Amino acid sequence: MTFTLAELARRLGAQLTGDGRATINGVAPIETAGPGQLSFLANPKYTEYLKTTRAEAVILAPPINGEPRPEVAAGVSLLAHQNPYHAFLQALSLFHPTPAPPPPGVDRSARIGHKVQLGGRVHVGPNCVIEENVTLDDGAVILAGTYVGASSVVGAESMLGPNVTVLRECTIGKRVRIHPGCVVGSDGFGYAPREGKHEKIPQVGGVTIGDDVELGACVTIDRATMGQTSIGRGTKIDNLVQIAHNVTIGEDCIIISQVGISGSTKIGSHVTLAGQVGIIGHLEIGDNVVVAGQSGISKDLPPGTVWLGSPATEMSHQKRVIVALNSLPETIKHIRALERRIAELEAKLK
Repeated sequence: MTFTLAELARRLGAQLTGDGRATINGVAPIETAGPGQLSFLANPKYTEYLKTTRAEAVILAPPINGEPRPEVAAGVSLLAHQNPYHAFLQALSLFHPTPAPPPPGVDRSARIGHKVQLGGRVHVGPNCVIEENVTLDDGAVILAGTYVGASSVVGAESMLGPNVTVLRECTIGKRVRIHPGCVVGSDGFGYAPREGKHEKIPQVGGVTIGDDVELGACVTIDRATMGQTSIGRGTKIDNLVQIAHNVTIGEDCIIISQVGISGSTKIGSHVTLAGQVGIIGHLEIGDNVVVAGQSGISKDLPPGTVWLGSPATEMSHQKRVIVALNSLPETIKHIRALERRIAELEAKLK
């Protein structure tokens, strides 16, 4: 697939500086792009590559407040856009359109239970198991080896990748994408101590996943003890995340790899949890909170705040702590020198 730069500028809503007749046949990172390829610059740390890139054109932000445009290699055209990263994602979609869904139908090796309701254009792949009373709405795609438990619902246009497990009485919304190896609706981790042993608490609730959610590979979401574990509309969850029973997550959150969220925690909307964040149970995280990677959360977090560290403190405070810790060896040497000096002065006074 090939586009002229002028056509790309029009489709992306960008302002072109350069030869609009030049043709683009692909996209690539700025450090490796070559002739005929489009790249982008969104992170300032890559600005130096503008001087050496061999890309045909680069998407970048327009100058701010009259600042000069950074130096660019000779012959490279520019596409100015207020959001270069989003414009590049649009370009990716132009050159790599979303593959068409697999053809409708149920593979003959699949097992379909009693009273299963199949909407139009549903695809059920090889070796899938769809238990009784399941509903697969219009356009749902269930790929090879996936299990959908009794009385569960998979919404319209949703896709369950290979070897996904959705256990009984779970509800998956519309246009949800679940990547391979996910487990939705396994038992919550609940036990009651009795006579020195751990007696299992029945987990009789379910899981509700809102529309337009994406679950990365090997995400696990436990069913509620009672009620629902719920993931809000538009939330995106990276690989290897654990979400415990009765957790509630709001809309449009970003949850990055290896996060662990303990039971009954309530997370607001537009929250970002970076990699390896751990959250203890029964907390409330407000809207628009950002938690930096490897932080440990042990208390409620108010809306609109940024946190770092374990136990986490507000980002501005934690940065000062880190600076102080980095200078700790020199500080200790200085304190010991002062102690020696004080001891000498005390000896003289005596």
